[in-house]
Amino acid sequence: MRASLVLTVIGPDRPGLVETLAATVAEHGGNWEQSRMARLGGQFAGIVKVGAESHHVDTLRKALEALSSIGLRVVSEASSGEDAPPSRAFHLEVVGNDREGIVRDVARALASRGVNVEELDTSCESAPIAGGLLFHANAILHVPDGVDVERLQRALEAIADDLMVDVALVPAEQRRDR
Repeated sequence: MRASLVLTVIGPDRPGLVETLAATVAEHGGNWEQSRMARLGGQFAGIVKVGAESHHVDTLRKALEALSSIGLRVVSEASSGEDAPPSRAFHLEVVGNDREGIVRDVARALASRGVNVEELDTSCESAPIAGGLLFHANAILHVPDGVDVERLQRALEAIADDLMVDVALVPAEQRRDR
């Protein structure tokens, strides 16, 4: 029987970390299935979904935990494999001068309506004309079938007005750059 593990990985960034992690997974009966990784603040951080035969899982987990000896912390959780409730996929983009609370306020509006954030990428970069930092967020959302998207859009626009940012919510299939 197959099992899935979701790994979170963090450690000081240096060449060879992905190779070490991938080799450990492969050497202990695992199959690397999906991942997202980045260098953030000098740290290597990632999430990885690994599949393995059930009889390999305990050995694989112990081998991954042993990577702490080289400064790589790996936490593994069994994947539930449960399907999400029926929903519609949307892309959310938020852009504006950086300030505290943007992610908190947008996330609160989404969570209060049962909207799931499937992916979230954020960054801050120098604002070319105004100076300061420009905040940019892109998210893939799953909006439950019973949620009124127009009301969600109005709630996000109200937050955008308060935070002085631009917000765009479009069905995922209408997003041009994907």
